[in-house]
Amino acid sequence: MYSAAAASPPRRDFISVTLSPEEAVGAGGYNNSKAWRRRSCWRKWKQLSRLQRSVILFLFAFLAVCGVISYTNMGEPWKSLTNKSLDDQRIEPEVPGLKLVNPAVLPAPQKADVNLGDYPELSPQKQPKVPHVRRGPPNLQIKPPRRDMRLKTQRDTSKVVEEPVQADKEEKTEKSVISWRGAVIEPDQSTEPPSAKIKEPEKTSSMEAEGQKEPVPINERQMAVIEAFRHAWKGYKDFAWGHDELKPLSKSYSEWFGLGLTLIDALDTMWILGLKEEFEEARKWVADNLVFDKNVDVNLFESTIRILGGLLSTYHLSGDSLFLEKAKDIGSRLMPAFNTPSKVPYSDVNIGRGTAHPPRWTSDSTVAEVTSIQLEFRELSRLTGDEKFQKAVDEVMKHVHTLSGKNDGLVPMFINTNSGQFTHLGVYTLGARADSYYEYLLKQWIQGGKKENELLEDYVRAIEGVKKHLLQRSQPKKLTFVGELAHGHFSAKMDHLVCFLPGTLALGAHNGLTADHMKLAEALIETCYQMYVQVETGLSPEIVHFNLHAQKGHKDVEIKPADRHNLLRPETVESLFYMYRFTGDKKYQDWGWEILQNFNKYTRVPTGGYTSINNVQNPSNPEPRDKMESFFLGETLKYMFLLFSDDIDLINLDKYVFNTEAHPLPIWMPA
Repeated sequence: MYSAAAASPPRRDFISVTLSPEEAVGAGGYNNSKAWRRRSCWRKWKQLSRLQRSVILFLFAFLAVCGVISYTNMGEPWKSLTNKSLDDQRIEPEVPGLKLVNPAVLPAPQKADVNLGDYPELSPQKQPKVPHVRRGPPNLQIKPPRRDMRLKTQRDTSKVVEEPVQADKEEKTEKSVISWRGAVIEPDQSTEPPSAKIKEPEKTSSMEAEGQKEPVPINERQMAVIEAFRHAWKGYKDFAWGHDELKPLSKSYSEWFGLGLTLIDALDTMWILGLKEEFEEARKWVADNLVFDKNVDVNLFESTIRILGGLLSTYHLSGDSLFLEKAKDIGSRLMPAFNTPSKVPYSDVNIGRGTAHPPRWTSDSTVAEVTSIQLEFRELSRLTGDEKFQKAVDEVMKHVHTLSGKNDGLVPMFINTNSGQFTHLGVYTLGARADSYYEYLLKQWIQGGKKENELLEDYVRAIEGVKKHLLQRSQPKKLTFVGELAHGHFSAKMDHLVCFLPGTLALGAHNGLTADHMKLAEALIETCYQMYVQVETGLSPEIVHFNLHAQKGHKDVEIKPADRHNLLRPETVESLFYMYRFTGDKKYQDWGWEILQNFNKYTRVPTGGYTSINNVQNPSNPEPRDKMESFFLGETLKYMFLLFSDDIDLINLDKYVFNTEAHPLPIWMPA
């Protein structure tokens, strides 16, 4: 209820709206045109305070600056990624068998004439299942039997490591040439990718090649090696399983140490060839049956290079700690050999009783035997952290380094374990009893990272001694060969064992030694090949004598009846492998192929295995000896397989060094 005073006349408010003629067109109001919206937004903007308008302008300016910065940072990577994708699309059609991210089918082998149907389990594209996965040795990349997984890991790391390696290479090429007591040593080439040494003109750079590299399929010749290995292995498995050596003709076996020499020697060969089933069978035997606590005498040198070397190599390739444990066991049991007055080891050790002794007929050891166990014992110390192994063998090398009785670096064949002095002075050879001394001088230097200058000094001086005293040329083909020197008289006798030298010389040249080492290697490997070609069966005898004077109807090579046997030795094939790996010259593969065919023709036993022969000059009856040496599987067929491979990363020679039984051990890289 209101009072009377509140009853006043009502107040009315009015709003005046003026419409322009344009706005009155049509419906006479808002028409949602662009002009109308612009004026509406502008009115709203004008209604904002000055502070509000300033804040909005600042935000827009800030976002614009951020956009410019982001485009600058992301533009180049995005552009390179786009270009790389386009490049991949361009490359794909040009490279046969290029592996796609999700391929519909497996890539076909490079050679259409390889009949993989004959070996279905050896299809090179199949990745074997790696059993017994264990942690590998420190600072070492464990490699599977096939190469595709290895290449995958290399791609992941190549971008990180390639640039520092390339920079280091460029820095080293500027260093001055080293003069080493009269021998010129060229700048270190160890960081140069091996691919640069093999003739592959389509590869423009090592970095590009690393990024594009695909697995190298197994070729027809490698398949032939695998077939030969399986045939030899069949004979061993059927008639000599767990014993030292196969006697293929009598379908039985012979024992030397009673430690399964052939099986242990062949372990890393099976791994490299990708024979996983055979490898697993052998591994099971090692785990269940290989026992070193036996009352048996073993030769220090042979058991070191075959058993210790084979176990260490297989450990590095497979990463299986079983083999390292066995290696530590046998290594420790061989140590009593060094308990001599001079620290020059005895030749024989009883691994069960822990005693050692020289041969019954002498107190001497051969120089090769006491100076060719170093790679293995040094590596055992590195893996176990126990310095006693390396200390023992290093003392031997330091002692031999200081001895008198050398002839321009050449050493006699024997050394006394009591006095520590050379004996039978005046006789110098690169054959039996001295050969691997020279080989291990270079390889220890490489193994240790090229730091032990005494080893290099002795090696270089010895090669100069070979040139001065032992090199001659034969007639009529003027083949360069290495003879022997006995009390100042030269003998044109050359063991097949000396054919290790071309490969060793090539390895030294690859690691920076003077280029004339490679020239000498090329001349000597031709000679070693002629030791096969000039013989009726195409197989080399154990020893040859060269003609120094031209005689009508005579070849360069003469063979005496006592020397015409062939033991399936690896030395020539070994050097062919090095020569092909460092030069890329296909003729070395062809020469090796000829040798393999002749092994198959004259030494293969139908029921399994291969046999050494007594007479390489009689193709109709080579007189089989009924014995397959363990090194045929451990060395000869392994080097054959590697020779026929074009995969330079299959046992990369800048990462591994082979012991004298063809067991690869890692080169010690700086931490």
